[in-house]
Amino acid sequence: MAAYYEKLTNLFWVSENYLFHAFAWYKYYSLCKEYNRGMSAEMKKQQASAVLLAALCIPASSSSGSDKKSKPLGRDAIQSTVEDDIAKEKMARMATLLGFHTTEPSREAILAEIRSRNIMEDIPDYLRELYVILEDSTDPLDMVEKARTLLDTLRAETGVTSDGSGDATEGEDHTLAKYVNPLTNVLILKLITNLSSSYYTISLDHVKNLTSGLGVSFEQMEKSIVLSAQSRALNVRIDHRLGCIRFGTAALESDEMRGQLSTLAKRLTTACDIISPPDVAAITAERKSIYMGVRSTVEADHIATLERRVVIEKRKEEAERQVQERLRQEEAARKAEELARKAEEDRRLQREQKMREREKLQKIQEEMDALEKKRYLTAMGRSVENMTTEQLKEVDTAALAKEHAEKANKKKEEAERKVKETAKQLDYLVRAVRIEELPLQKASFEKRVKEDKERYEEDVVESAKKAKQQWESDVTDKAVMGECSVFDYTSQFESMIMSSRKVVHEKACKSEDERAEIEAEKGKLDRARKRKVDEEEKAEAERLAVAKAEAERKAEEERQRKEEEKRVAREEMEAKERERMEAKRERDARERQETSSPQRIGMGGGTGNKYVPPSRRGAAGGSSAGGSGAGGSRWGGGAGSSSSDRGGGYAGGGRYDRNSRDSDQPPPTNSRWG
Repeated sequence: MAAYYEKLTNLFWVSENYLFHAFAWYKYYSLCKEYNRGMSAEMKKQQASAVLLAALCIPASSSSGSDKKSKPLGRDAIQSTVEDDIAKEKMARMATLLGFHTTEPSREAILAEIRSRNIMEDIPDYLRELYVILEDSTDPLDMVEKARTLLDTLRAETGVTSDGSGDATEGEDHTLAKYVNPLTNVLILKLITNLSSSYYTISLDHVKNLTSGLGVSFEQMEKSIVLSAQSRALNVRIDHRLGCIRFGTAALESDEMRGQLSTLAKRLTTACDIISPPDVAAITAERKSIYMGVRSTVEADHIATLERRVVIEKRKEEAERQVQERLRQEEAARKAEELARKAEEDRRLQREQKMREREKLQKIQEEMDALEKKRYLTAMGRSVENMTTEQLKEVDTAALAKEHAEKANKKKEEAERKVKETAKQLDYLVRAVRIEELPLQKASFEKRVKEDKERYEEDVVESAKKAKQQWESDVTDKAVMGECSVFDYTSQFESMIMSSRKVVHEKACKSEDERAEIEAEKGKLDRARKRKVDEEEKAEAERLAVAKAEAERKAEEERQRKEEEKRVAREEMEAKERERMEAKRERDARERQETSSPQRIGMGGGTGNKYVPPSRRGAAGGSSAGGSGAGGSRWGGGAGSSSSDRGGGYAGGGRYDRNSRDSDQPPPTNSRWG
């Protein structure tokens, strides 16, 4: 990142974008100071000086003009504001892209950062003085002389003289001397700004005398003034005919000049009072007479003021009432109009919504049909890119689907046939290849077996030869060692080695025994803990099992209790039903006894036109009740009457007889007597 911002400094310097050049230097200095641990004090001083000088080279913005008269008016003001907003937006976007962490990059912002981060502590004293002159100095008569000596010091330290001699090329590329010319331009603009705050008109010769020590030609200074005027940083005009420079448009329109006459008048009055003091007694008497006149008329003025206030309040209330009434009427008319308009608008929106929904549904259906047709046509191998909507509408979807299905079936059958033929052909080919390869594979196998056998025999002979050579060499070595009495010292060497190894072995055995004891003790503790945990888990499981069995027992008892309650309730209902049926049968029996008494039978056994009750129409001996079937009335008749006779329908039709003595069963639940 430091290398990146270092390259950005060169890039913005070449493009003369001093603002982003200063921000790039500040970012580069911050990264080096934070991450470059080997950074020397001289390097830190050099980079801090570069940051300050780069910031001072930024020209002052248009907001730092001398007074309000430099600001454009009317349409020019609007245009300048729009242009400034666009420029600020571009600058903020560029600053964000370059990682400068600021939304409003400006000269004031970077100078504030330099002051807040204590970068001024690493800067030489003469550069601090230059900073004070360019930022805080307001005296235009001596600021150039003070700054000239500091610029000469800057040129001297970087190897560049005031007349431009020295290694200027390298200074412009790699040293701080490249900032001399931009600082000179900034100094000239600062001088013109201070002059504009003090003078309305100044001669060109005087300006040349002020800037003579900078070594800058008047043409260069004039160019700087014109550029600042074009950027609206200053409102200045150069009058070559009269040889002067004019600031602003009128002498008394600036903030600095507007209050000078009033200040002069106040100071002159104070001076006159000091020179000839006024007569205090006369002034006191005059004030006393004025106060007495005021006291005599204050009551009448107060009453008149109160009466006038009452009249004004009444008029104001009447005007407010009229205004409120008018506003109320207008509001009512507006609300009525608004309601009517809103109702009409709602109706219109509903109509449009319905039309849009219908159009949307129709369009969706058409698009789905078109997609389905395109899918079928694409699957059938037809091109749909050049087909129009009207052509797609003319296509029949059902016919396309049927044709597509037929083609798909044909394609499937053709593919299956080709697969079968390919499999058959592949089977023949593989079989033929295997038949042809069989003798070749047999010959190859026999050849490989023969070669392996020969190689094995050669390996056996070679291994035996090498073993014999090794044995002969070992025998020779043993004889040589025997001649040198090596074996006499073997036992001694062996005992020495074995003694040390025994010590190591015993130590290892002892440590192993200790480790085994520790492991045994640890295993014993682990087994004890495991037994304890198992016992606790077993006890918990038994407790849960007992609780579960108790819960199941209670649930079973509760179920049995509920079933017993249901059974008892059912038995009670059945007993109540039996009692009700017994009471009903007894009541029916009493009714039959009453209807079968001799008096009732005598009343019904007369001529055939007598009324026969329904309980007697089905009794035995039907002829006694109503006589013969022919002679009885249409309501009488015995057991031999037809099924259409109401009296014989219950006896001969097998229907339930409520008066029957032999009926012990209750009536069916779906009968009319149920």
